[in-house]
Amino acid sequence: MYGKAFAPEYQGALTTLSVNSSLTDVLAAGTEQLRAAERAGARGEAARSGLAVAEAHRRLGQVADAERAWKASYRTAREAGDTGAMAWALWSGGTLARQRGALPLAWRLLRLAAELGKHAGDVVVRGYSLAGMAETGRIQGDYEAVTTLHEQLLAEARKRGEARHTVWALEGIAQIHRNTGSYDTAYAMFEEAAAIAAGAEDRRGHAWALRGLADIVSVRDRDPERALALLGEAEVSCREMNLVSALAYNHKMRGNVLYRAGRYAEAREVYAQALAEFDGMSEPRGRALARLGLVKSLARLGRDRAETGAELDELVGVLDGIGLRHGRELIRGAREELGLAPRSSAGREAGR
Repeated sequence: MYGKAFAPEYQGALTTLSVNSSLTDVLAAGTEQLRAAERAGARGEAARSGLAVAEAHRRLGQVADAERAWKASYRTAREAGDTGAMAWALWSGGTLARQRGALPLAWRLLRLAAELGKHAGDVVVRGYSLAGMAETGRIQGDYEAVTTLHEQLLAEARKRGEARHTVWALEGIAQIHRNTGSYDTAYAMFEEAAAIAAGAEDRRGHAWALRGLADIVSVRDRDPERALALLGEAEVSCREMNLVSALAYNHKMRGNVLYRAGRYAEAREVYAQALAEFDGMSEPRGRALARLGLVKSLARLGRDRAETGAELDELVGVLDGIGLRHGRELIRGAREELGLAPRSSAGREAGR
């Protein structure tokens, strides 16, 4: 039913690159082809080579380089009158904005990308852009607004037999079910995503699906050893492909699993590792979530209650700034879990 996964963001002379190509190899090939296209005055080819360069930088966590690359790709595509390439560049920019935690900007860029993709008749970039909008809304916690879009994109991907997009949509819907407490449904969807990704040789999608399964196994089944084994399997792919962001989120989930198992000292070390990784790629959402895990672990290990409360108060502002609608609920839950007074009483608590 599903063919081998492919990477439509690798275009022009770079279509021979695999979805599983090491990102350092993609960056090297993309940069070489970009320079060759610029020397030849081939603007369309330069724009499409520049897209691969932008995506490699983004996935390697090199935010400033990714920002320059997608904007250069867009400018070159516009000069060439290539609407489809313009749409792909905006998709890359919107995806980078989401990674950086600039969610309103991500939404605007991805919406523009979808519109340009439709105008250009490029159903793939339109689909990827709509998928990016759905993921942005899901990250913000606006499940009601984006669940239908996720399901529509899943149906379209299944109809086309497009494995990579099917896996992405399944994982997005599964995450919504997980976050709303429907663990069995979430597990089944992550399991299907893992199977499709494995069959299509989509190692990136497979790694993210394993991370989702590990989360459910930890929360629902209270089986930390199996969860850690799943994360370990996913980590192999992340390292071999240099998936910096996916690896950091893998480590953050490892911290979650250890914390739930009451292994607070181990969780503290892993959360600190993930925090450093998110710092290195300027990823504020991951950084805030890893920091929250670290705060909770330190509290369990005897940190001063007033200091813990003060840092949780600070994290409220950080999560609000990113635009996470459920951020305050996360902090409220952490306070209840740690036996701290509600935020409104933080001042009295600090003065005790």
